[in-house]
Amino acid sequence: MTETLTKETFLSKVFNYEENDAWKFEGEKPAIIDFYADWCGPCKMVAPVLEELSEEFAEKLNIYKVDTDAEQELAQVFGIQSIPSMLFVPVGEKPQMAVGALPRDSIVQAMKDVLKVE
Repeated sequence: MTETLTKETFLSKVFNYEENDAWKFEGEKPAIIDFYADWCGPCKMVAPVLEELSEEFAEKLNIYKVDTDAEQELAQVFGIQSIPSMLFVPVGEKPQMAVGALPRDSIVQAMKDVLKVE
């Protein structure tokens, strides 16, 4: 099940950018963060795919969502210019951003390549 993050939950579960200048992932397993908005058509196409993946890989990774309208500061911190944008966050390495509505195959490939999740 995907989880929608507020700024407060983002700071504790992903990255506390208020206390750390350098990237420091707060999670224990890899994560995908979907930056979206309710009015965004491509975001609505990606949402069910992320729900499926969150159930299929529940033990191996977390999938979070950030509503860029409600959480404008988070969108600004990550330089979100267009949505959907997905941040792939491996444990112990730098995250990688993907922009656009990725098909399921591309998301699964990024999970393997970036997050080391299969």
